[in-house]
Parts: sequence; structure tokens; C-alpha cells
Amino acid sequence: MPDHIKIQLAGHGNIGIDSDDGIAWGLREEFAFFVPGYKFMPKFRAKVWDGKIRLFDYNKRMLPAGLLPRLEDYCRRHNILIDYQESRWGGPGTKDKVNPKAVMDFIKSLKLHSRGKPIEVRDYQFNAICTSINERRLLLLSPTGSGKSLIIYVLMRWYQQFREDKTLVVVPTTSLVEQMYSDFEDYSSHDTEWQAKNELHKIYSGKEKTNVHENIFISTWQSIYKLPRTWFEQFGVIFGDEAHLFTAQSLTKSMEKAGNAAYRIGTTGTLDGTKTNQLVLEGVFGRVVRVTTTKKLQDNDTLAKLNIKVLDVQYPDDLRQSFGKVTYQSEIDWLVRNEARNRFIRNLACDLDGNTLVLFQFVDKHGKVLYDMIREKSKHRTFFVAGEVDKLDREAVRRIVETQKKSTIVASLGTFSTGVNIRNLHNLILASPSKSQIKVLQSIGRSLRKADNGESSTMYDFIDDLSWGQSKNYALKHGEERLKIYKSEQFDVTRHKVKL
Repeated sequence: MPDHIKIQLAGHGNIGIDSDDGIAWGLREEFAFFVPGYKFMPKFRAKVWDGKIRLFDYNKRMLPAGLLPRLEDYCRRHNILIDYQESRWGGPGTKDKVNPKAVMDFIKSLKLHSRGKPIEVRDYQFNAICTSINERRLLLLSPTGSGKSLIIYVLMRWYQQFREDKTLVVVPTTSLVEQMYSDFEDYSSHDTEWQAKNELHKIYSGKEKTNVHENIFISTWQSIYKLPRTWFEQFGVIFGDEAHLFTAQSLTKSMEKAGNAAYRIGTTGTLDGTKTNQLVLEGVFGRVVRVTTTKKLQDNDTLAKLNIKVLDVQYPDDLRQSFGKVTYQSEIDWLVRNEARNRFIRNLACDLDGNTLVLFQFVDKHGKVLYDMIREKSKHRTFFVAGEVDKLDREAVRRIVETQKKSTIVASLGTFSTGVNIRNLHNLILASPSKSQIKVLQSIGRSLRKADNGESSTMYDFIDDLSWGQSKNYALKHGEERLKIYKSEQFDVTRHKVKL
């Protein structure tokens, strides 16, 4: 006789599992993963922790609700029968059935516009909307430039038709609060029955969080994660934009507090390929659904063609030989302070036609230095954006550049690599080495918005070769990892040697 378990919703954030100890122990190990770099962490070295995070709570018999499809798959593989039980939150895995024609008619009623012109929902966006409505909780994987904010807007308006509770849209930065608000305002500009100023409320530092009459909140997660459970219980619908940043414990705890939110949709352009992010994100939102790919959007002319020019920076042999074995931090510090390298970046930024975005990692020792060097030489407008720049000023810079034919933004990775939409960008310069798949792909996304002239965009990636013999330096190894990403995404890549 096969084993069996009983499951029921314990709030919309978790599934309660009634099973014997043997099955529970198996689930404990099934939904566990090693934390990257765990071997170097003090608790592991002290032998008080095995290096794993376990998403199944063995003592409470709780599993994040978004992992239900994985739980069902596990039970099928181990011949375990599932008894689905109702609770006051409904049944686990409850889905809605919607008529696609009804969804299309609703979309037409929204009178969608962007920049004063009517727009249509593309086929892949429509499919994502219908799938989200049917399944209630999903993690939508769709590249930068595919119109994720439009998907969120349509779903948000759809749920408003029949729900009296509030909607929460969570984003990672204050800049994206402003941009999301601006996008929703733009989409609804010709809808006389729905006004953004009456429906939307922005939350970040200094903004009111309670006693708010609007029905839709747009907030950074940092602004709300300490608020009590009673605050989160007012929401029946939650959207998480740029959801790959939702792995922080404070954010997942916030989602657990929102026990009344039956509808949870995450959107992201990138996942870093590790089991860590994949399992945690699925637990919060649900199974991953790929909406479309960058290659498809380029082929159908939705996104700009991207040319990646890899600049293999060659340093003199005597310098490479004497560089020796240094720490990662020492190497990166030397590179960003290198005068010849910074002069090359300055000259490149000033010589390029069109609008150029220069992304850096370190504000004082690199970003401000590059900004001063470019501003002194350039004959065109140059802007500086970092965390210290007010969010409204950042939004103003973004809007100004969209009207320019030639300008330069020198911006930190933290403020302009993720989610920021610049429609008229022609060139991207990655001034700081990085191996992070998410950072690289998000940065590439800055170059993929269609420029006004319809021309392709160009990204310049520096790979600094300080190797000697069989020894490879960190920046070179990280550059080789980025080349693998470009190959997997089918980008056009050319390589050019640069001698400093």
C-alpha cells in the first residue's frame, strides 16, 4: 500500500503537511541546498552548521506554497499519494479558469497608450497574462525590454475588477518606484475611468505607509519589511518586479506575512542559474514560466540588435610578470584606479555617437573620477547617477536622455543596471569587471531598448589580461565567464585587442 500525506494551505504563503517522520525527513532533504561559499563561512567551519538552507520546516511541517508543483513531482517519483484538504484559504493549488476572449475584451477596454500613442499587448504578453490569471501564482521569466511592467499593469487592473482588498507592487529600488508609477500613468493616460493619481500610492523613505485611501501600493521592499503582519494582511494581490532580488531573508519573511494574498506574480529578466535563487523564488511565487527570449524579441524587431565588442586589454609583460598573486579586492582596486585604463574609457565615451551609458561599481574611486574626466572633455551633456543622487533627479535624467541625440550617463551598477528603462540608448560601456550572470544580463538590457532611429546598440566589455604563464588573474577569469553568457544568449560578439 503506497504511503500518503495530507496537505492544506496554512495561509497563502505556506502549505501544511501531515505525514509520518520518514516522509518528512525525506522532504527535509529534498528541499535543501548548499549555500554558495558555505565552506568559508564561520558557522560551517565551527561545525555547527552543515552549509545547507532547508525550505521545508521539519518541526512545523511547513513548505513554501509556491513549491507545490515540486512537492507533487516528488510524491509521484516516490509513490506517495496526496490528500488535498480544504482550509479557510481554499485548497492547495487552486486555479482559475478564464476565457481568453474575455481577457482580450478587457484589455481593449483599458485603452492602453504609451507616450501618447495607442499600444497593443503582444502575443507573448497576452499568453503570460492568461497563464497568470489561470494559475494565480507564477514567476514570469522574460528579458529586459519585453514589457514586464505592461503585464503587471494589465493583471493589476484585471484583479481590481472583482477584489475589494488592496494590491501591492514591490520593487527593489526607489528609482523603480518612480518608474513603475510613471509607466502605469502612461498606460492609463487615455482611460477616463481610471486615474493613476487616485489609484496609486508610492512608498519609500518618508512616504506614508498607513491610513492610505489608494488601492494600489508601489513600494521598495526595504520600506515595508519591518511592518507588522496586520499591515500585510490588507493585500490580496502581490507583484514582485525584478524578483531575482527577492532572496533576502527580510523579503521572504514579508511575503510570509501576507497570508491573505492568494495571487502572487513575480517577474524577472534573469535568474542566476543557481538552485539557491530558483528554489527560494519558486517558494515565494510559484513555478517558473519563460515568457519569451531576447533572441526572439530581436528577431521580430521588438528589441534592438545588440553588438558586443569585447575589448581584450593587454598590459605590458613586465607589469604582468610583476603583478604576481594578489587578492581579488587588490586587483579590482588597481584596475579601477589605473589612469591609462580610465583615459581609454573616457576617450571611448566621448567619441561614440548617440547616447552612452557608462556603468561603474565603486562611486568615489571610480565613478566620480570617470564622470569628471568625461565631463571635462565632452562637448555634450554628461550626467552622474549614484545612490546619493535623489530618486526624482535620477528619473529626470532618464527622461532627459530619452530626448537627446548625444549625451553620456555615468551611473553606478546599483542604480542603473536593474530595471531602469531608457528607450533611446545607443551604447553601453561596462567599466567595472563582473562575473555575476544577473548583473551582466541586466546591464545588457540597458542596450536593448529600441532607439529612436531604429539602429542597433553596441556594448563594450573590458576583459583585462594581467595573466602570466599558467596563472590567470580574476578579471580575466570573470571575462571568460561573461563570454559564456554571451554565447548562451546567442549575442553577436567581436573581440578587439587594446594595448595599454
